[in-house]
Amino acid sequence: MRTLLQFSFLFLLSISCKKKEENSDPLTAMYLSAQKIEYATGFTIQNYKDYKKIKVTTPWPDAKQDLTYILYPKGTKKPFYSANSIFIEVPIERVVVTSTTDIPMLEYMNLENHLVGFPHTNYISSEKTRALIDKGKIKELGKEYDLNTEVVLELSPEVIIGFSATGDTKAYDLIQKTGIPVVMNGSWMEKHPLGRAEWIKFIAAFFGKETIAEDIFQNIKKEYNRAVTLAENVKKSPTVLSGSMFKDIWYVPGGNSFMAQFLKDANTTYLWADNNHSGSLTLNFESVLEKGQNAELWIGVGNSKSLEELKEKNLRYEAFDAFKNKNVYSYSLKTGAKEGLIYYELGPMRPDLILKDIIKIVHPELLIDYEPYFFKKLN
Repeated sequence: MRTLLQFSFLFLLSISCKKKEENSDPLTAMYLSAQKIEYATGFTIQNYKDYKKIKVTTPWPDAKQDLTYILYPKGTKKPFYSANSIFIEVPIERVVVTSTTDIPMLEYMNLENHLVGFPHTNYISSEKTRALIDKGKIKELGKEYDLNTEVVLELSPEVIIGFSATGDTKAYDLIQKTGIPVVMNGSWMEKHPLGRAEWIKFIAAFFGKETIAEDIFQNIKKEYNRAVTLAENVKKSPTVLSGSMFKDIWYVPGGNSFMAQFLKDANTTYLWADNNHSGSLTLNFESVLEKGQNAELWIGVGNSKSLEELKEKNLRYEAFDAFKNKNVYSYSLKTGAKEGLIYYELGPMRPDLILKDIIKIVHPELLIDYEPYFFKKLN
């Protein structure tokens, strides 16, 4: 009986080893490391033996269908045929991105030298990437919705990472017909701040940097959740007003938006928290005044850089207690060499810093030695 058991164990062990050997393709191990998604809802990743399937489920509002990308190692055969999928050999060496939010993700993985083109390079604030632009390493491509096709073809990127706010992809479709694959980044659609940051895993997959991206994300997640824990037991929850007017409309973050999530996690009483809108609410001045006149803090006032500038845009702002008491905070005071807002570029990648900024504003006793990175008080 003992001999039979030993034989059975050895037999099962040999099968297990054989399976392990069959799945230990060195190219797959090197370029297709397994990934899992925790917070992001706009894309999924399925890991297979010799390829990876990425689906972008929300590339833009009201998208009618998923976008599917099949990644497989260079030097191997295309795993299967599908007319509804875009096949990309990885790792890529040359890339074009079209949103400044992709710049920090590339830099955090030390991939900025792989960027060959960008539309409106003046929007980029990062000193590292600006240095590459100044050296001519990164070419100007015009507008994101009207890319200079001739320059793109000269650069020969292996992938273009695009985005669309409306679903208009004509410029990308034209380029894709030349044989250059285009993938769509929908990170800006995420509702949770950590969901936006997790799109670093999406970009990492094209470069075979999955492990590095996972480590980066876990550190950001750790810092974010540590800040949440720090704020959640504070008894006082200050009332907060947010947004500002453009012409006759006051744009207020919806209660299900990423900004509302920041304010919730910072343990504030956000005045529109009970609204389930994930984008911006469009309100008139009177309705905002009625609800927010006595708010203790005003966090996020658009591009105003001083109280005087804010008042010049609309004299009626003086009616709010937060304005009278000089408790108004903006993210627009920190800019790059070309006046690009660093908040828009780096913020989605570092939600932990945004949350700490807000906690420092609303509960200053919790982060005594912390210096806010994005948000500054208007003088």
